Amino acid sequence: MVKFTANEIRDIIISMFVISFAFALLLSGSNINTAISLIPIMLIVVGFAFVFHELAHKFVAIRYGYWAEYKMWIEGLIFALITAYFGFVFAAPGAVYIHGEKISKEENGKISIAGSITNIIFALIFLLIIKISGQLYYWAFMGMFINGFFAFFNQLPIMGLDGSKVIKWNPFAWIIVVLVSLGFVAIGYFPSLLKLIL
Repeated sequence: MVKFTANEIRDIIISMFVISFAFALLLSGSNINTAISLIPIMLIVVGFAFVFHELAHKFVAIRYGYWAEYKMWIEGLIFALITAYFGFVFAAPGAVYIHGEKISKEENGKISIAGSITNIIFALIFLLIIKISGQLYYWAFMGMFINGFFAFFNQLPIMGLDGSKVIKWNPFAWIIVVLVSLGFVAIGYFPSLLKLIL
């Protein structure tokens, strides 16, 4: 059964707002007033990417019978805001902490890859919106790019990130997720690539 503690709900909401504001700050060119005006759309484009990424970890961990709870990392949230002000976002707002008996390599790998797979699904949904709705092109494009970025960033094989656990479990699955998410990131930097797939 999925349960949320009061502290966990608080941490998710705070993290969602801070990460959304960090990306708004980035897109606004560090203009605070413009960034504040962008928060509503950033909550949809960025906030959902973050929240569902973390919930995917939680739900898969619970499916394996573990207790899982998201906890924000205050230093990470502050660092995200600082880096956003200077032109890039290092997004490490917190993590889902898992408690229980010894977790197998396979279970840990599947829990760790769940977040990025969720972001890839969202990136595909935003890609579909790009195809069918020219009016929402810009924000759908941002949604696709940011979800791709979240998926790719979290799969970096660095201690503490999901990728270090996934690659130990299944290097092939790790490569597939990295390549797909990197594809969305590449489209973000080179929009002309959209013509090849749409």
